[in-house]
Amino acid sequence: MRTTVGIIGAGPAGLLLARLLHNAGIDSVVLESRDRAYVERRQRAGILEQGTVDVLRGAGAGERMDRKGLRHDGIELRFDRRRHRVDFPALTGGRSVMVYAQTEVCKDLIALQLEEGGPLLFETEALAVEGADTDRPRVRFRREGAEDVLECDYVVGCDGFWGVARSAVPDGRTFERTYPFSWLGILADVAPSHDELVYARHDRGFALLSMRSPSVSRLYLQVPADTDADSWSDEEIWDELERRFETDDDWSLRRGPITQKSVTPMRSYVHEPMRHGHLFLAGDAAHIVPPTGAKGLNLAVGDVVTFARALAHRTATGSDELLDAYSATCLRRVWQAERFSYDMTTLLHTAPDVTPFEDRLQLARLDRITSSRAAETDLAEAYTGFPIG
Repeated sequence: MRTTVGIIGAGPAGLLLARLLHNAGIDSVVLESRDRAYVERRQRAGILEQGTVDVLRGAGAGERMDRKGLRHDGIELRFDRRRHRVDFPALTGGRSVMVYAQTEVCKDLIALQLEEGGPLLFETEALAVEGADTDRPRVRFRREGAEDVLECDYVVGCDGFWGVARSAVPDGRTFERTYPFSWLGILADVAPSHDELVYARHDRGFALLSMRSPSVSRLYLQVPADTDADSWSDEEIWDELERRFETDDDWSLRRGPITQKSVTPMRSYVHEPMRHGHLFLAGDAAHIVPPTGAKGLNLAVGDVVTFARALAHRTATGSDELLDAYSATCLRRVWQAERFSYDMTTLLHTAPDVTPFEDRLQLARLDRITSSRAAETDLAEAYTGFPIG
């Protein structure tokens, strides 16, 4: 099998890259180890930055998002029983975010790829990337019990931290931080208790009120890193959420049936460089952020947009200039997102060994954001998204 770009992984990054390449007249093949049903129900991110929304619309993948997604013009910060709304459009010149689950993004892109794009091979396990330092890299894969080879001009690894692409980059340098807490996340069949996301800092730990639709709530609690989701009863979860979201006004938390529980570890990770020869890393294969800043999916979008632009430039001009700059271009944005995600995490979470001094610093930082337009603008600009490319 032969193609111009071999894409490993049919998450949002790999699927969007295939769509962008198709629109640019460049052929690709997508290899995905899981079946279609698994990819379309895999729960991950739910916040799309303004730039991601614009890219999906421009790629022809925004119609259902615009019908079913929830535009959000701000978030609420909650601490010391106080509430403060950050108004994104007023602070950023009109930018906002969209609540639209990764599962829905994948459904939209899969439908487009199967209808209009190149091969999208589910249940196809990438085994190795070979010859990455040549101009004819290969992806060895297994499909229906038999091994085969995909010959390419370029390989893009969108296969996550545990995928084969990252391991094919020799002599990389890694930067990492593991946080001493996790998130206990739930999906609940109940209308959201607020019309925008609520980020709550509490002495007992962080809490986040989010949503997947007007009738489905997504909520999170900071918990110890070794927590088993099943060790929390539904009633205990709702009681703890209620404590951490408490305010001095008459706001109340709606409760409903919990349909899913999971624990998400918190870590920051960057692999440099994001390129080796004709192999390019994108998304979680190259970087991971704690979910506090809502950056994971959006960073992956930035990576594949940067690659697609660079390859289209080479096709049009014969110049490798943008491809050669891929890693440096992406990493500038990655490190800003890592910085913001770290800032949000340390601003809102209670570390197990927190000192009274650090506790007061958190409150001082929150007071600064809620009383200074400059500080609030910095948060709003970062949350709605850093420029792509």
